[in-house]
Amino acid sequence: MRELNFTVTKEYENTPLKHFLKSFVKLSTRTIQTLRNSEDIVFINEKNARIIDTVYEGDSIKIFIPETGAPPTLWDTPITVIYEDEDLLAVNKPSGVSAHPTYNHPHETLSNAVASYIAKNDGNFSAVRSVGRLDKVTSGVMLFAKNSFVASRLNGNMKKVYNALATGAMENAGTVNAPIYRPDINKTERAVGKNGDKAITHWKALEQLNGATFLEITTETGRTHQIRVHCAYIGHPLLGDVMYGAEETENLKRSALHCSSITIIHPIKNTEITFTAPLPEDMKKELEKRKNIVDKQDNIC
Repeated sequence: MRELNFTVTKEYENTPLKHFLKSFVKLSTRTIQTLRNSEDIVFINEKNARIIDTVYEGDSIKIFIPETGAPPTLWDTPITVIYEDEDLLAVNKPSGVSAHPTYNHPHETLSNAVASYIAKNDGNFSAVRSVGRLDKVTSGVMLFAKNSFVASRLNGNMKKVYNALATGAMENAGTVNAPIYRPDINKTERAVGKNGDKAITHWKALEQLNGATFLEITTETGRTHQIRVHCAYIGHPLLGDVMYGAEETENLKRSALHCSSITIIHPIKNTEITFTAPLPEDMKKELEKRKNIVDKQDNIC
């Protein structure tokens, strides 16, 4: 179990510990409920406490975050670790590997591989908590929290930056604000539709290529296939994205989308950290190929 220590500030003078844990520590309601029903995991000034007990300014609070849930099946396969500490694991997800187990695909996902890695190197875990997700075909940075507290603090508090190769010529920058829905519940494909969920994508053209544009992309929402759907919606599907109207290329047999960085405020250390992953070989080769064609054309002119 992860041990956390805090000092009660003046604004929480003479209030229930439950209020301090929810408002200051920002524990989830579910975690607080677990603390309520457990023994020897909540302490005030080194003495066993209940979450209904009153706290005062200067009190020392110690809690042990209980682990709930069962770990996924272990998959002993190499992973590329970008960063690791007692609370976080950042990895570089390859394209073609699902992020999470599903009913139809419970094994050989990145979560299974991360569970195996932690079991071998740490062993003190009961569940693997990915923070955010990436499509199976998308590569790049993914975060995993090693305890429920860190997972809840990071949920919705990350800045992701993507790189993509979109078909056609795009200039400057723009925003796509178009709701996304699932036309067929039996298919993963999404589409833009007025009855869909709010979805906002920001893009910036970084480099003009032969028949494509190298983009930097950020999102305000996290809908399934959001970037792929929005790029197709504005007439620039990602290279290799057969599902949304593009064709495979010599180098790209999947949609050309990569999460290049994630920036967070560390929930424990309270410092800003950016995790990065270099452009994968398939996208790099395609970019260089198209860039070289443009350079040759310029030289001819």
